[in-house]
Formats: sequence, structure tokens, C-alpha cells
Amino acid sequence: MPTFFRYLFFQIPGWAVGAVVALGLLQWEIIPSWVALLGFSGLVLKDLAFYPLLRSAYETQVKFGSAALVGKKGIAQSDLAPEGYIRINLELWRAVADSAGQIIVSGTEVEVMRAEGMTVFVRAARRDSKF
Repeated sequence: MPTFFRYLFFQIPGWAVGAVVALGLLQWEIIPSWVALLGFSGLVLKDLAFYPLLRSAYETQVKFGSAALVGKKGIAQSDLAPEGYIRINLELWRAVADSAGQIIVSGTEVEVMRAEGMTVFVRAARRDSKF
């Protein structure tokens, strides 16, 4: 189901409560009909206006933790022979060289290939040559 429709389905109960309150106030003649319509329309427009800000909270395929690092690049902080630490942005991660017997020297740019728990498996990043 698309994210927008998931967001709308979560807004429907609030709209129903707003409609019941507006109809109750109309029934008891506390507010005129134009105020009830304006208030309900404002409620719906507010929810639609906030969708761009809240969209990520309704997405289901979001990766988090070490799985979100797959494909990112970092710098080896120590020699990976085969284990050591890498820095991605400001975070320090325990890393293992992806290839058996490979030693990655400290200061080398690495790319995260996969993640298991709090450990990432990396390889030396390939430099694109421009000819």
C-alpha cells in the first residue's frame, strides 16, 4: 500500500471525531454551519499539509541500525586484519574485511558490503578511473 494512503487511513478516525463534534455543535445550535464546515475543512487541510513532514514515519521499508550502512563509505581507523574499526560520518563501527586474508590499511576508504548485528563487513572502496 502506498505511503500516502497509509497516512490517510490513520487520519480517518480523527476526521470522524471532528465531524461528530461539528455535527453535535450544529445540532445544539452552538455554532453556525459555516463555522463547522470551516473547522472540519481546516482539520483535513492541516493533515494534508503535514504529510510531507510526516511521510517518513509511515514508510515500511526503512532500514535502521547497521543495515542502513550497507553501501555507505567510511575510513578505516585501524588496520583491518581482518577485524578493526571504521568511521562512517561521526560513528565508529566494528568492521571485518569481507575477503578472507585481506588486510585493509588504516586510513583506507572502505565500502560496507553487509551488516550482521553491530558488525559491518567491508572491502576497500574502488576508485573510479577517468580516462
